[in-house]
Amino acid sequence: MNQGTRQLDTPGAETGRGGLTEAERVELTVAAVAPGGHCVARVDGQVVFVRHALPGERVVAEVTEVHRGFVRADAVRVLAAAPDRVTPPCPYAQPGRCGGCDLQHVAPDAQLRWKADVVREQLIRLGGLDEAGCDALDVRVEALPGGPLGWRSRVRYSVDAAGRAGLLKHRSHEVVPVDRCLIAHPAVQELPVLTSTGAHWPDADAVETVASTGGDVTVTAVAAGDTRLVSGPDRVRERAAGREWTLPAASFWQVHPAAADTLVGAVLELVGPRPGERTWDLYGGAGLFAAALAERVGTTGRVTLVEAADDSVAAARQNLADLRQVEVVAARVQTALSRRRITGPVDVVVLDPPRSGAGARVVRDLVAAAPRAVAYVACDPAAFARDVRVFTDLGWRLAALRGYDLFPMTQHVELVGLLLPAR
Repeated sequence: MNQGTRQLDTPGAETGRGGLTEAERVELTVAAVAPGGHCVARVDGQVVFVRHALPGERVVAEVTEVHRGFVRADAVRVLAAAPDRVTPPCPYAQPGRCGGCDLQHVAPDAQLRWKADVVREQLIRLGGLDEAGCDALDVRVEALPGGPLGWRSRVRYSVDAAGRAGLLKHRSHEVVPVDRCLIAHPAVQELPVLTSTGAHWPDADAVETVASTGGDVTVTAVAAGDTRLVSGPDRVRERAAGREWTLPAASFWQVHPAAADTLVGAVLELVGPRPGERTWDLYGGAGLFAAALAERVGTTGRVTLVEAADDSVAAARQNLADLRQVEVVAARVQTALSRRRITGPVDVVVLDPPRSGAGARVVRDLVAAAPRAVAYVACDPAAFARDVRVFTDLGWRLAALRGYDLFPMTQHVELVGLLLPAR
């Protein structure tokens, strides 16, 4: 054992020593998975969140951060590996290097189980759901077509003081120059952006790249908040839900090429919009779900899209101009509901909030509008679980839940939940 490494025979064993300190190394046995790409261990009563580890492994972990009540650490040496451990395909996916991929050391099938376990734990702990009484807790995370590499169609590279483009360390602003990002779309990997291609960015803070499903490839340099188009069109085409979309290259769009159609399919199947129904698409972006809803409810139905971002509002109005049953409301969702910019009755709601979730006020206003069903699209299990708790406290139930691996090799997971009023 390396000098300075503390040894614990079992997780949580007491040694009588003081708390862990930054950069200290400790030998420990890893327990269950936790949010954020970590696993949990205990040392001298302290909770340790360990990256680059797997449940059941015996590792030497180096402390990276010390907080009141817990510490963070990286597994820098594996003493007894779990069966699901694999060699990361990317040389930068290791302690102290790129922080973009959390799970490259985990076999692809095991990554899906890892994410399902995190979702289940968050819904029980934060959502207050009873594992014995909620079928939705039996969630499975499904892989998307294309495999775990070469999927990310939008990549933002940070630039260091030497003008080299790279990716950030975990929980850090430090740039790690890379010669290739293996999860980037092949068209992004081929761009002359990284130092390995001879690129140099002395006046940029970041370089943003896009490879759209419509075949457009764009590079934009960002400096002090201003953007400069380097190559490609400033507006890109995306294909999803049987339509072609045109939007600014910097506007939000799902980063996995198969994500948009996957989410639309799940939402439509879960809520089953009917001809003539009134529907809301909240946090609607460029109108992906609104277009799909409009097709189902027909010209006798109604779709109201609410979005706050100016570029997305403009994109929605342009791309949905042919759908007369769609109204685009430029407002924050909470404001639109509380100030009655939109009012019921409403039959179906699609709720696709940012990572922080919808929040209790929005959920309460939705329940007051009395739709027959809500499809909740979530990119953060913890925020989703907190909002589910508000729904259930108001008498609703999580009737179904699906998970999708829109972000392979990372700790992120996308959820589509069906929320219904109590029977």
